[in-house]
Amino acid sequence: MLRELQALLAGIYDLPLPLDVADFLLTDRSQLPAALRAQPADEQVVVVEEADAAAIGVFLEPAVLARLHAANPLQALHAGNLADYWTVLEGVSHFLYLAWHGGHDRGVSLLELELQAEIDKYVSSVWLLRAQDPARFPAEVHRLLFERARVDRTFAAERWDLYREANRHAARFCRRLAHALHPARCASARQVLAELRRFYRYSREAKLTHIARCA
Repeated sequence: MLRELQALLAGIYDLPLPLDVADFLLTDRSQLPAALRAQPADEQVVVVEEADAAAIGVFLEPAVLARLHAANPLQALHAGNLADYWTVLEGVSHFLYLAWHGGHDRGVSLLELELQAEIDKYVSSVWLLRAQDPARFPAEVHRLLFERARVDRTFAAERWDLYREANRHAARFCRRLAHALHPARCASARQVLAELRRFYRYSREAKLTHIARCA
C-alpha cells in the first residue's frame, strides 16, 4: 500500500523518484531514536544528518497499517478508514517531499513539510473519492480536514503554532482548489495539475506568497 500511495502522489506532482518508501519503513518503536520512543504518535519521519548525507526513516504504527490492509482506502475511502489513511499518507508525503528536494540539493523547512502534507491529504482524498464515485464531488473533505480537525496542544508541544500555521495556509490553498475542481467550474484537471506541480517546486517564500495572492 505504501508504494501505491507514493505512486499516487508521484503521479499527481510528476515526481520521478528511484527510492521506494517501503524500503524506509519502521514498525518497531524501539528502532526510533531514544528521544522519540516515548512519543505516542502513530506516524513519525526521522531524519538523521551525518556529514554530507542524511538518513530517513518512516515509522508507522503496525495497528494502523493492519486496519488499512483490512479496509483498503485505495479501493474504498470512507469515514471508517479516513483517519488512518491520513496518518499513513502524511508519512509518505513527508518522505517524498524530503527525498525529492534532497535529491535536488534543496533544503526543507518544517513549515513546508507540514504544509505540503496537509495539501497532499486533501488532494489525494478528493482524487480517490472522485475516482471511486465520479458522479459526486466530495465537498466535505475540506470541512473535515481544515475545520473539524484539531491539533493536540499536549502532543504538538512547542510545534503547535507551526502546525496551526501550516493548516491555516493549506486550508486557504485547498479552498481555491475545491472551487476550481468543482464540476460546476470550468477549470480542467490539467490546469489544476499544472498549478499543483508548480506549487510543489516553489520555495517556502514563494508558496506563502502564492497562497496570499490567490486566497
